[in-house]
Amino acid sequence: MKKLLAAAAALAIGCSVASCGEKKTDSQTTNSDTKKTIGIAMPTKELERWNSDGESLKSQFEKAGYKVDLRFSENNADKQNEDISGMLSDGVDLLLIAAVDGSTLSDTLAGAKEKNIPVVAYDRLIMNTDALTYYISFDNLTVGKLQGEYVRDQLHLISTTTEYNIEFVAGDEGDNNARYFFNGAYDVLKPYVDNGTLHILSGKNAFEQVATIGWTTENAEKNMKETLASYYNDDKSLDIVLCANDSTALGVANALASDYKGGNTPIITGQDGDIANLKNIVDGKQSMTVYKNVNDEAAVAFGVCKMLLDGGIPTAKLTESFGDVKVNYNSESYNNGVKYIQSYLLVPYVITKDNLQLLVDTGNFKWDSENKYIEAAK
Repeated sequence: MKKLLAAAAALAIGCSVASCGEKKTDSQTTNSDTKKTIGIAMPTKELERWNSDGESLKSQFEKAGYKVDLRFSENNADKQNEDISGMLSDGVDLLLIAAVDGSTLSDTLAGAKEKNIPVVAYDRLIMNTDALTYYISFDNLTVGKLQGEYVRDQLHLISTTTEYNIEFVAGDEGDNNARYFFNGAYDVLKPYVDNGTLHILSGKNAFEQVATIGWTTENAEKNMKETLASYYNDDKSLDIVLCANDSTALGVANALASDYKGGNTPIITGQDGDIANLKNIVDGKQSMTVYKNVNDEAAVAFGVCKMLLDGGIPTAKLTESFGDVKVNYNSESYNNGVKYIQSYLLVPYVITKDNLQLLVDTGNFKWDSENKYIEAAK
């Protein structure tokens, strides 16, 4: 994994942003078995990115002639199990799942294995099942690493003699990716916590202590208000809030706007490139986001699933068929508690106020009429 992360970190930003929209790749040009149906299980419509992922995937498979059963599970693990059971009963030929809680699906997916229905995990690893063969995601440790490195470099932590206060805001405990994000960031910043350059006044330095139920803006805002009231109620300076994604960053920004008494503007990190957060970046309320081009992820998922639906076996060679999309094949790093899962890992990149044009270049965004804020292109 260390070699993989090193390779990912070394890639230039531009190599990923050159990709845009729904690309035609070599994996999309072969004949489709149009009698096949793919079941796509997404966590919720409430978060912008899952809507985008779900609709992009549905569009690609339908354009290729496959039938699609797309279901959103209201961020409820029980409902997602019911949705997947329903898909199995309806006779889908393949399951592509972005798990609400990757630890709760093993019993349901045993039914998929009994029927020899392939299961592909999308974005979030599914744990404790031997029904899973493939995993498609961004390099999640690198997401956190990029956030940590941004903080390190902005504050010159390697050489500074100034001390700073930092708090961490992680994702949902049921999302296996959330741990990778947290660990990637914390591993970068831990040396500066250990040497006294960074102080965590709340003392919350473990993932479980800073997890945010459901990744929701509301829960992140509530948690941050409690942290401010308990540890920053006497004008103590809060310099950094390391937020795992944009929905939590939005909650933190809301809490700071209403309850923070310090005179400074803290660094706030994020992930996903949500529209509200991109506006906050322009307005100086958020510092950065790690952008993952979900259309690229969907294109890779399409390639892997299409090959499976058409009777092929995806291997490392498939990475050569995705054109400008930079993706690494790895079969030795992501263990779901039963086995190592063959993984296709895309490379994310950092977006700040200074390089927002890179988002426009992807084709997923556009400038507003005043060329000040970023809007969704569709």
